[in-house]
Amino acid sequence: MKHQVAILGAGESGVGAAILAKANGFDVFVSDMAQIKAHYKELLLSYKIDFEEGKHTESKILSANEVVKSPGIPDEVPIVKAVIEKGIKVISEIEFAGRYTNAKKICITGSNGKTTTTSLIYHILQKAGLNVGLAGNIGKSFAQQVAEDDYDIFVIELSSFQLDNMYEFKADVAILLNITPDHLNRYNYDFQNYINSKFRILQNQLRTDYFIYCADDKVIQDEMNKRIPDVNLFPFSLTTKFNMGAYLVDNNLVADYPSEIFSFDLTKMMIKGKHNAYNAMAAVLAAKTFDVENQIIEQALSDFKGVEHRLEFVEIKDGVEFINDSKATNVDSAWYALDAMTKPIVWIVGGQDKGNDYMPLLKLVHEKVKAIVCLGLDNEKLFEIFSFIPVIEDTQSAKDAVVMASKLADNGDVVLLSPCCASFDLFKNYEDRGSQFKAAVNEL
Repeated sequence: MKHQVAILGAGESGVGAAILAKANGFDVFVSDMAQIKAHYKELLLSYKIDFEEGKHTESKILSANEVVKSPGIPDEVPIVKAVIEKGIKVISEIEFAGRYTNAKKICITGSNGKTTTTSLIYHILQKAGLNVGLAGNIGKSFAQQVAEDDYDIFVIELSSFQLDNMYEFKADVAILLNITPDHLNRYNYDFQNYINSKFRILQNQLRTDYFIYCADDKVIQDEMNKRIPDVNLFPFSLTTKFNMGAYLVDNNLVADYPSEIFSFDLTKMMIKGKHNAYNAMAAVLAAKTFDVENQIIEQALSDFKGVEHRLEFVEIKDGVEFINDSKATNVDSAWYALDAMTKPIVWIVGGQDKGNDYMPLLKLVHEKVKAIVCLGLDNEKLFEIFSFIPVIEDTQSAKDAVVMASKLADNGDVVLLSPCCASFDLFKNYEDRGSQFKAAVNEL
């Protein structure tokens, strides 16, 4: 009898996993409680893959040998509970795809900066002429690329949700950027559970593999003191020099690597801010593990434009600069955005609160923010926490928020959308929020 694979969720990762399972001759069934987007439905039909939408047929799912679960589906939903109770193994698309490729894997996780760092590493390796794919939380699904392409290297952005259902998978180069409280609603509101999830990026690594991590992050350092992984360690820091690692000297990024030293003037980078210095350090160390020449790394750092919805410059209107940082869905991410601004800020903040503690922002908001425009269905908590700001307005659409912010901003100010919260109260996702923000700015 054929190996049966049931796939929960028919988005990018689920459909990719289905295509790979079909390519390997398995019986495949895809089930999604929501309606499946037209593009994905067409793909499933073209590959003759059995699927359902708007329901979960238990008998079909529970007859599978293995279940591949999309990362957005929590373990608490009834169908996943039923699968686990029956003793059927639940894995992620990344775990599944990892079985079918011998490509080297550079894997990036962290509460913030994942997408920028992943994109930057991919940009450097492409410039170096390497045969490289971009996957995970970004771009086309890892599984579909394993099924259809033949890359030597994958650069993979991993969320904690993806890491949670990975068991045998191994990163050749693992990168941990930072750990701050996020998604605690998925981790029983226990920060240690979330920390453990992030550190799964190290699982199965061998002595010949690499672990690149931020030595300035106290949570990571405390955890490293407990774990001491037996791999090649490459820390990076803004303040501490390492014999093997990356650090800053007078705004020069220095990467100390066994074969040579790399140095780069950070003012030549198009993406600015302390967080991007960290992202660049991690990317340089990753590139050096593949022996990319210094000259190519310099060129790639100089012409990398950054990521959409992450501190993305939109436009200057009447002397007011508009910045789209819709991807800032947690407090730490918004902290970096506020910290990177050098002009007075009209801050657009709000959305679906994930149990946020806004206290770390108070000092920066005091110093830099002149007015706040709330963008969310329920902004009461924001009004309470930031009551010391003289002007706080309430809005419930991107257009209203932009119009209000532009009225409050003067020549020489910046309007910063850095919401600190998830987007699902008013928008499909953070991309939709960012796109609506940009469209509203263009209409001004």
